[in-house]
Amino acid sequence: MSDQHALDHLSCADCHQLNCYRRDKRFPDFCLSVTSRGETAIDTQIENAKAHYTQDGPDRSMALAAAEIEGVYYGKLTRVEEIIAFAKRIGAKKIGIATCIGLIEETRVFVRVLAAKGLDSYSVLCKVGSLDKTEIGVPPEYKVQQGCHESLCNPILQARLLNQAGTDLNIIVGLCVGHDSLFIKHSNAPVTTLITKDRVLGHNPAAALYTSGFYYKRLLQEEKE
Repeated sequence: MSDQHALDHLSCADCHQLNCYRRDKRFPDFCLSVTSRGETAIDTQIENAKAHYTQDGPDRSMALAAAEIEGVYYGKLTRVEEIIAFAKRIGAKKIGIATCIGLIEETRVFVRVLAAKGLDSYSVLCKVGSLDKTEIGVPPEYKVQQGCHESLCNPILQARLLNQAGTDLNIIVGLCVGHDSLFIKHSNAPVTTLITKDRVLGHNPAAALYTSGFYYKRLLQEEKE
C-alpha cells in the first residue's frame, strides 16, 4: 500500500492533535481540514460550506442559533431546554414530535413543557397506520410477540403527517435505529433528537462505549467471517 493510499484511509478518529479546534498544535498530513480526498480541492469545499453559513437562509439561521446556545449556555441547559432555545431562535412556532410508543409518557411530559414555554406541538406515534409487520414482508418469526397483530413502526407516515401539519422543527423521541433514518429522510422540517433509544442501557447508548474496556468487552472483539 502506498503512503498516499494509507493516508487516504485515515480520518478524524485517527487524529490525536485536534488542531482544527484551537489551532494550537499542527494539522497532521491526513487532516480533512487541509488535505483533499476527492476531485474538489478542500479549500473549495470549505468555502462552499461557509457560503451556507454566511448567506441569508435557514442554514445560516440554524448555525447562528446553535452557536449562540452553545456559547451562552454551555453546560448550563438540559437538552430539553436547548431544544426550546433553538426553536425560538430559528422562529419555530409549531414543534413536531415523532415518538416511539415506548416513550409516549416522556412525550406527554415534553408536550406540557413546550406548552409552558409558549410553543405549539403536534405528535405522531410510531405505530400510526396500524399496519401489521407481515404486510410489508416481515417474516412472522421476527415479531417481538408472535401469533397476534403487531404493528410495524411507520416513520415515513410519521414524517408525512408532520409535513402535512406544517411543523417548523421536528423532534425525535426514541425512534428505533433505522426508523430514525427513514424519518429524517422524509421530513420536510429540520430534525433534532431529544431521546436516542437504547432499550438495554436506559436510552444512554454512550454507556456501552464508556464500559467497552470491561462490561462490554465484546464490542471490541473482532468478528470472524
